[in-house]
Amino acid sequence: MTHFEHIKEDFPISRRKIHGKRLVYLDNAATTQKPSVVLQAMDRFYLVFNANVHRGANTLAEEATIGYEQAHHAVAKFVNAKSWKEVIFTKNTTEAMNLLAYSWGLNFLKQGDEIILSQLEHHSSLVPWQQIAKKTGAKILYIPLLDDGTLNLIAYKNLLSKNTKVVCVAHVSNALGTINDVKTIAKLAHGKNKDIICIVDGAQSVPHMKVDVQDLDCDFLVFSGHKMLGPTGIGCLIGKQHLLEIMPPFLYGGDMISEVTFEETTFNELPWKFEAGTPPIAEALGLKAAIDYLTNIGMGNIQKHEQELTRYAHKILSEIPGLKIFGPSTEKKSGVISFTLEGIHPHDISTILDRHGIIIRGGHHCAMPLMNLLGITGTSRISFYIYNTKEDIDLVKKALLDCQRVFK
Repeated sequence: MTHFEHIKEDFPISRRKIHGKRLVYLDNAATTQKPSVVLQAMDRFYLVFNANVHRGANTLAEEATIGYEQAHHAVAKFVNAKSWKEVIFTKNTTEAMNLLAYSWGLNFLKQGDEIILSQLEHHSSLVPWQQIAKKTGAKILYIPLLDDGTLNLIAYKNLLSKNTKVVCVAHVSNALGTINDVKTIAKLAHGKNKDIICIVDGAQSVPHMKVDVQDLDCDFLVFSGHKMLGPTGIGCLIGKQHLLEIMPPFLYGGDMISEVTFEETTFNELPWKFEAGTPPIAEALGLKAAIDYLTNIGMGNIQKHEQELTRYAHKILSEIPGLKIFGPSTEKKSGVISFTLEGIHPHDISTILDRHGIIIRGGHHCAMPLMNLLGITGTSRISFYIYNTKEDIDLVKKALLDCQRVFK
C-alpha cells in the first residue's frame, strides 16, 4: 500500500456509508473533506481558549490572538508571500475577489480602461468585474480558448494595450481542469506595463500544487480554505503590500480602525485594515492545521498523486462508449475531469452515481459562459484529492456503465 492509500484513515467522514456503499467522494473542486487534525484544532479553540482577538488583556484573548496571527504567518509561508502583512483573511475566494473589484477596481478604473479575463473564468471572477465595468465605464476583453481547452496566449498578447489595467485569470479551471500559464500571463502584462494589476484565482491551484506568489509575480492571489482541507468561512487574499496600502477598506467597523472621532476615522495597518469586525478565528486555526497537514505530505507529492489518478481516469473512462471528456490532455490539466455521456443528463448521472455511494458534480460548474461556448448546458465532473485512489475510478466506471443500462 502507498502512503496515499493510508490517508483516508485521517478523515472521519471516510467511514460514512451512502446507500449502504462506502463513500467515494469525487467533488473536491467544490469542497474537500476535513482531516481529524483540522477538526481538533477548531474544537480546541472552542473548548480551551475561546475569546475574541486583539481586544483583551487576558489569557484567553492573548492565546486566541497568538493563534490567529500564527495562521497569517502560516499562509504567508505556504504561498511564499514577502510578509504576513500581505495576507488578508476573507470569507472565501468570492469575497476576496469582490474586495479587489470594489476596493481597487472601483477606485482606480475609469472610462475606457480595459480588464482582461479569460473564457474559462468562474462566475466569482467574471461577475464582480462585470459589475465594476458597468460602474466605471471600463471594458472587459476575454482571452479566447484554443480547441484543446487551453488559453490562446498569442491572442492574449495582442489584447494587451495601453488601456489594459487589470488581468484576472484562473490558475486552474474548475470546469475543465486546464492549468493556465499564469506566470507567463503576468510576465507579458508587466512587460507591457509594470502598473497592470495581475490577479490569479488560485482556488483550484493552491490546494493541489506548489504556488509561489513571488515566482509568479502576480499582484494578487485569492483562494479558499475549504478547498484545501480547511473549514468553510475562510478565504485568503494575498497582495503586494504597496498595493494594499493604497487601497481603501472594503468593509468598515471594529478592529480595522486606528482612531475614531465623531468627525473622522483613521484606519489600521495591514492586514487589519481589511479585516473588519470579529474575524473567523476558529476557521483560521483550522486553516493553519490544514496547511501543516498538506505541508507534511508535500505539495509536489500531492500533485504527482493527482496526475497519476488523472491519467488513469482518462484511460479508464475513455473506454466507455458515448463518453466525451472536455478540456486538454492530462499533461495540461489538474485532477478535474469534465465529461458528458451521450443521451444522459449530468444531473441524472449524479443521482445514479449517488446510489453507488459516489459523490460527483453535474451542471455548469459556475461557468455558464464557458458551457455556452462549448455548445453544452453542463457536464458531469469528477475531481480528485489526496484521499482518492484508482479503485475509486474503477467504481466510477462501473457506475457509469450502470447509468447506460438504466437509460438504454
